[in-house]
Amino acid sequence: MRATRRSIIATMLAALAGAVVLAGLPTAQAAPPPTTYLVGRGISDVTGPAAENGMMGYSKFDQKTTGIHQRQRSRAFITVDQATGKRVAYVNADLGMIFRAVQEGVLGKLKSRYGDLYTQQNVLLSATHTHAGPGGYSHNLAYNLAILGFQKQTFDATVDGIVESVVKAHDDLKPGTISIGRGELTNASVNRSRVAFEQNPASDKAQFPNAIDPAMTVLRFKQGAQDVGAISWFATHNTSMTNTNTLISVDNKGYAAYQWEHDQKGVRYLDNRPGFVAAFPNTNAGDMSPNLNLRPGSGPTEDEFENTRIIGERQNTKANEIFAGPQTPVSGGIDYRMRFVDMSAVTVDGRYTTDGQSRRTCPGVVGASTLAGSIEDGPGLPLFSEGMVNPIAALLEPLDVEVPQWVKDCQYPKTTAVPTGLVEATPNVLPLQVVKLGQFHLIAVPAEVTVVSGLRLRRTVAAELGVPLENVLIQGYANDYSQYVTTPEEYDKQQYEGGSTLFGRDTLPAYQQEFAKLAQSLRSGSALTQGATPTKPLPAELNLQTGVVFDDKGLLQSFGQVLTEPAAAYGRGQTVTTKFVTGHPKNNLRRNGTYLEVQRETAGQWKRIADDGDWSTRYHWARVGVANSEATITWTIPANAPPGRYRIVHHGDWKSGWTGEITPFTGASRAFTVN
Repeated sequence: MRATRRSIIATMLAALAGAVVLAGLPTAQAAPPPTTYLVGRGISDVTGPAAENGMMGYSKFDQKTTGIHQRQRSRAFITVDQATGKRVAYVNADLGMIFRAVQEGVLGKLKSRYGDLYTQQNVLLSATHTHAGPGGYSHNLAYNLAILGFQKQTFDATVDGIVESVVKAHDDLKPGTISIGRGELTNASVNRSRVAFEQNPASDKAQFPNAIDPAMTVLRFKQGAQDVGAISWFATHNTSMTNTNTLISVDNKGYAAYQWEHDQKGVRYLDNRPGFVAAFPNTNAGDMSPNLNLRPGSGPTEDEFENTRIIGERQNTKANEIFAGPQTPVSGGIDYRMRFVDMSAVTVDGRYTTDGQSRRTCPGVVGASTLAGSIEDGPGLPLFSEGMVNPIAALLEPLDVEVPQWVKDCQYPKTTAVPTGLVEATPNVLPLQVVKLGQFHLIAVPAEVTVVSGLRLRRTVAAELGVPLENVLIQGYANDYSQYVTTPEEYDKQQYEGGSTLFGRDTLPAYQQEFAKLAQSLRSGSALTQGATPTKPLPAELNLQTGVVFDDKGLLQSFGQVLTEPAAAYGRGQTVTTKFVTGHPKNNLRRNGTYLEVQRETAGQWKRIADDGDWSTRYHWARVGVANSEATITWTIPANAPPGRYRIVHHGDWKSGWTGEITPFTGASRAFTVN
């Protein structure tokens, strides 16, 4: 994630201020009959503050939320092996990352409800990696600083929404089957770190002729004869929206899910009833960009919203094609292994290193090239560039933290800029997990993995399990976050991804070794110690962002009053704009609700036909003066909108400066016609 460079810059400033076929693997056999599992699906809202909350991903101090383009969702799938009772809860949420703080919060709430039914072992939490959501839900300084600290509202919205999606999936459990389909998508990603990719051996590069991973893997879930959901893995960064955007957006993967659920299956999120759930998680997307022209917000068009739609639609179209095409039944048992590993102190056996010699990892360090950023996603600090090993970076080390020479040697050729692992700004102890659903396996990595790193990890785990390579997949951005994993050869070039590979040149070999242990335990059925649970960093919940003091309005104004009315009539494709007097969105996040409705008059009644989770609407919030606020609501009329009378409705909340009481209000525009 090139975009995390600004998080690291912020940390630095704060510190200064204070398919190869594997030999011996089984050949393809006739597909076994499907196993009847219990399967359930659920979805809920994880949208945080829509105003004045720093955004997670690009980590710019001045990029704060100013409204909503589409709401963020958490999608959950639970599968139960009826023969053994073993189950896996899989979650994919429209978030930048999953942090350890979120994992703890979710598991704590699940335990209070279900006891030991859902644990660290059998719950897999993953993120789509959108860069357009509110931040501040980590306990690590590097990922909170540009957001001005830990934001409890964002954290609670994230945890509560994920838990709600799991609860819905649990309550939805019914006998069903799963099948798996595969295909390739070649026009939704590009390798943004080609110079590093080219350093890999020819045998690795041969697996990716266009330097991208085109594979899409789709799991199809049925309850009886009814299709109820799908999970479609594909490697591309969820960064079609740029670092100049300030509207909450689920980006290309969220749009793919919305298009399948809302447009094709008729799901209406506010109706709160079971519907088709379509998740679009990431795999080894570390060097995969959706910006096909290798410039921010560029490719295939020069409009970030249109790029989001096109790249999302391409993923959805391919997923639907695979979903409707040849399928292999998923059959067999369910199992899992998870343990915590201190990735800063792994002694790596020579079987996994590039030179056959034993090596070790070291505490997390951010390199000079991380601070450089990249032309694909925007520039970083002046004087820095990708690939640099300039000693000037040594001047930027925290003045009160001495970096031992052995750490510098371990990180070579990286030049140490910020030793985040030594000051607990990034985690060292991480959760590693392997999940088995029948013959299908997921490697849950708490990081961003390049395509060749993903290939090597998959080869390692597949060999240990004795299964075909195609039945092992990387699930990135899972359970925690620790930036990048590059191959040692890629690391040597010290591009952005190499500079952000925290634990040194042998980070990938260490992961291969530790995931091999999980795979060995899974295959043999043996127990595995869970490892030491990471501790909570001291400044975990430090917050420098003020909340809402009070809301005010102009003389003779009322909350919900319309300031700008819509025109009398519009045609399809035109945009309706209405402005209201409003309160601060932090007064009420309206999770599983909405700040706006587009209503159509039907038989004398006003019926909601769109809300702030829809692609066609946008909710913009702006501060006016000290405590006044305005909400501008736009609706681009879809091409299939039926003719008739419509109106725009705004829901908000205002806070009294005298009592602190928060009071809801609703305002409605005059009616207009769509011709």
